[in-house]
Order: sequence, then structure tokens, then C-alpha cells
Amino acid sequence: MQIPSLAALKKELNFLSEKELIETVLELAKFNRDNKAFLYFKLFERGNPRIFIEMVKDDLDISFMDANTRNYHVAKKSAQAIRRKLNKNLKLSKDKTAHIELIIHFCKQMKVYGFLEYRHPVIENLYKIQIGKVEKLIAGLHEDLQYDYQLILEELA
Repeated sequence: MQIPSLAALKKELNFLSEKELIETVLELAKFNRDNKAFLYFKLFERGNPRIFIEMVKDDLDISFMDANTRNYHVAKKSAQAIRRKLNKNLKLSKDKTAHIELIIHFCKQMKVYGFLEYRHPVIENLYKIQIGKVEKLIAGLHEDLQYDYQLILEELA
């Protein structure tokens, strides 16, 4: 099956009535959890832009609490799983400050829960890559915001 381009989908969506469009969006939301989360954030983000950040932070905190850190191997696997969850959630928002805050929260939690104490190269590289992402995102912000986030970043590095 050939998947159509985004432009072709957009063209076809223009032909649908409002009721058909709502039904299509609801079917898409039922398809998987990610679509439902994306729809939820798009609908309720306008009223409270911080709701996305707070919900993702809570979700990450729960994941860190449930993570198994008995030895370096399972700690590495847990950190990678939490990072995948973070990346999946980052795709739901286009706000760069939200990305920065969530990645910084992830890095802080890695320190708090002792993932970096193992000195495992995979865990350290994972941490360094996240710090690098934050540095790139900070470079694209306004100077005042750069300064604020730079101070937080110095604490992590």
C-alpha cells in the first residue's frame, strides 16, 4: 500500500464535512495512546500551556521511581526506556522552552536517582547527549532566557 503525501491528505480533508472530520479525528485518537495524548494536549494546551510540561514531568517522575537501579545493566536499560518516553513526549510539543525544561528535568532526575554513580559509558553518554541537546536549544533562544537556562545547565554539567 502506497501511503499518500501530507499534501494529498490535506486536500482530501478539505472535502470532509465538520461532522466527518470530528469522527475521523476521534477514530485517530482511538487508534493509539500517542494520538490521544497529542489530541489532548492540542485541545487543552491553549488554556494552560504549562499543563503539558507538568504532566510529562509527573510521568517521568513515576518512571524514575519505578526504575530498577540494582546494578549498572538494569539501570542502563531503565534510563534508556525513560529517555525513549521523554523523546516520545517531546514530539507532542513544538515549544523549545518546554523541550529545554523537560530535558533538564530528565537530567536532574538521573542525578537524583543515582544513575550517574555507576560510571557506565552508555549512561554517561546518554546524559551527555541530553546536555548537548539542551545547549543547542538554548543557543536558539532570546538572550535573557539563554542566561537563565545557562545557569541551570552549569549546575548539571
